[in-house]
Amino acid sequence: MDLRGTIRPDRPLLVLAIAEEAAHLDPELPVLLTGMGKVNAAAAVAATLARSPLPSAVVNLGTAGALHPGWTGTHEVGSVLQHDLDTGFIRQLTGQTVGAPLTLGDGPVLATGDQFVADDDARAALARRAQLVDMEGYAVASTARGFGVPVRLVKQVSDEAGDGADRTWKQSVDGCARLLARWVRDHL
Repeated sequence: MDLRGTIRPDRPLLVLAIAEEAAHLDPELPVLLTGMGKVNAAAAVAATLARSPLPSAVVNLGTAGALHPGWTGTHEVGSVLQHDLDTGFIRQLTGQTVGAPLTLGDGPVLATGDQFVADDDARAALARRAQLVDMEGYAVASTARGFGVPVRLVKQVSDEAGDGADRTWKQSVDGCARLLARWVRDHL
């Protein structure tokens, strides 16, 4: 976890997984780098919100894989689900709903899980439920909501999830970071 800048109640906290995704953001902005994955993201956001003044919002920026051919660009997520948690089975087993999808507004569905989707079969299965896939969004959204802080998820498509996505991501991450920084300048 790495926090730069000062968190203030009158400005949003930008949350990203890794430095490569934040490379072109204004260094004066409050930026939290959580590390990859849901556990790292949830722990870093919770620890930061617990010991700092609450920001006006939490904005999770980052790269995402496209689950459908032709998806490109920057997208504000409308809802997010956990693709690696079987909420239906848990509800059937315990009678409790754990990890239900979160509605954030209008926009595409993001599937979050701790697996980097670099397999065509996994991509096809996820594409039935979502348009984009990442590794932190659900954890950031759930944690921010737990603290009563508004949250937005903004994802830049870096690759078409599936075979070869790992190579494509490495080649595109700097360009994605530039586009995310432009989104911040234009929308925040």
